[in-house]
Amino acid sequence: MSDVQDYASSLGNAESRKFETFSYLPALSDEQTRTQIEYILSKGWNPVIEHTEPENAGGHYWYMWKLPMFGETEVENVLKEIEACKTAHPNNHVRLLGLDNFAQCAGAAMVIYRGQTV
Repeated sequence: MSDVQDYASSLGNAESRKFETFSYLPALSDEQTRTQIEYILSKGWNPVIEHTEPENAGGHYWYMWKLPMFGETEVENVLKEIEACKTAHPNNHVRLLGLDNFAQCAGAAMVIYRGQTV
């Protein structure tokens, strides 16, 4: 059998759950988040910020924070909206998506903030 590590993840333990790209790695630093935003913008994708309660994060529906940032080219504007979302919903998980207009799908999706567990 292989030596691949099994990640214990359960519905009963919100801290153990894995979501989207990078969830098996340590939380992204501010600089790593910036790098991901730069990548999304460099591809011409539209940033979208979503949030949801930790107990609902396994579902397919997350609340959209405002509208997608169509045509956004400035990293700082995306970072400001992420901070505004985190401030407004400190107990929720926040994820960033990069919507690809041509493929008509999310080219990137990652949880960038895990809400405070209550």
